[in-house]
Amino acid sequence: MLPSQHFLNFIEQNQLFTKQDTILVAVSGGRDSVLLAYLLKENDFNFGIAHCNFKLRGNESDQEQHFVSDLALKLGVRFYTTEFNTAEHASQKGISIQMAARELRYQWFEHTRHELAYTYIAIAHHQNDSVETILLNLIRGTGIAGMHGILPKNGLIVRPLLFLTRDEIDIIVNEEGLPFVDDSSNASTKYARNKIRLDVIPHLKELNPRLEETFNKNMERFRELETLLEHQVKTLQQTLLIHHGDDIHIAIDHVKLLHPKKILLFGLLNKYGFNATSIDDIIYSLDKHPGRVFNSPGFMLLLDRDKLILTKKIHSNNDSVLIYQDDLTVNYADFKLTLLHDDIPLVVRDNPMALSVDIEKLVYPLTLRSWQMGDYFYPLGMKGRKKLSDFFVNEKIPLNQKTKIPILVNGNADVIWVGGYRSDDRYKVSAYTKKVIIFELYKLNL
Repeated sequence: MLPSQHFLNFIEQNQLFTKQDTILVAVSGGRDSVLLAYLLKENDFNFGIAHCNFKLRGNESDQEQHFVSDLALKLGVRFYTTEFNTAEHASQKGISIQMAARELRYQWFEHTRHELAYTYIAIAHHQNDSVETILLNLIRGTGIAGMHGILPKNGLIVRPLLFLTRDEIDIIVNEEGLPFVDDSSNASTKYARNKIRLDVIPHLKELNPRLEETFNKNMERFRELETLLEHQVKTLQQTLLIHHGDDIHIAIDHVKLLHPKKILLFGLLNKYGFNATSIDDIIYSLDKHPGRVFNSPGFMLLLDRDKLILTKKIHSNNDSVLIYQDDLTVNYADFKLTLLHDDIPLVVRDNPMALSVDIEKLVYPLTLRSWQMGDYFYPLGMKGRKKLSDFFVNEKIPLNQKTKIPILVNGNADVIWVGGYRSDDRYKVSAYTKKVIIFELYKLNL
């Protein structure tokens, strides 16, 4: 007899799906995915079967595809299939065959689910898969999230067989006489997961015959611990992360008081792409000289004098923008610059985002760009030349802000204006000025 009541109880307890949902079921043809299909059919769920042919085992792969097609026909459910050149994909991306297969199948599952309006994707993972995942994570290095094993529900992916072990599935399939096909690659120890399953776990079960049950209880504890940590991190986010415009400030004194420091700071910064190694470096640098920068794929973290400053990186296709004589407006990064020609030698005052320039001193095209090493100008109201890098230090402008400041440059390479801060004394309006051009910067809400 199929374990339908336990199946339904597990679905309800974990709120996986209901009879009103439609389920796209990943079926390889092996024991576990075949059992999942039969359990869904027996309990009147609305589902379709999806199968991937990875073209890795010649005729065997094709035979599995035909088997799953026949299974869908026998169960009277819709069938979807695709074929991949997995080896070529792995070679092109420089990843393992297993990683390539995983990437390809999950992308296709989600595409099919979305295109055909299925509610969830069901995968036939069981308790042993979860044990293997934890052991793999431990070997490679992991945090708490790597210790909770495979979750019954993760977004739109559900795993209704996690209440069963591999041995229990084997017994049920054999007793019920359910048809299945064996994947010959499962017997090879060249893959890390297979090596754990075939070589490591049998020895662990000699020490603890109820290994899966023990791991299952441990996973529950780690999930509760992870929930507790997430709650603590959310509380800290509300008190420690102070938003200043587009940036986030974190007081260094508050970071030093965190306990345990590493795991809590990781919780605060992980969603911005900073990994455990970065967190170690940040903690080590807290008492060092300010100015150090830490990078993640999407963010930059600056160690300032008394705070950490988190800034989103701006990826722009335009490193600079040319301005021609007839232009009335140009866009640069997250700014808009307007240009107004005036016959009256008007001087703009009390507006750091606007500037009047003697038009006869301009050489077109002008350039609007970010600061570059070696830039200098003659600050209005000051004597002599000054490097922009020194000017930024004097103005106490953090490093993460320097690259965001638009710099207006004349056609002869003179810096005319450090946008929003200071203009160049050589381009000021004087008693001899006949015509001016008024530049005005506006911050765009992107």
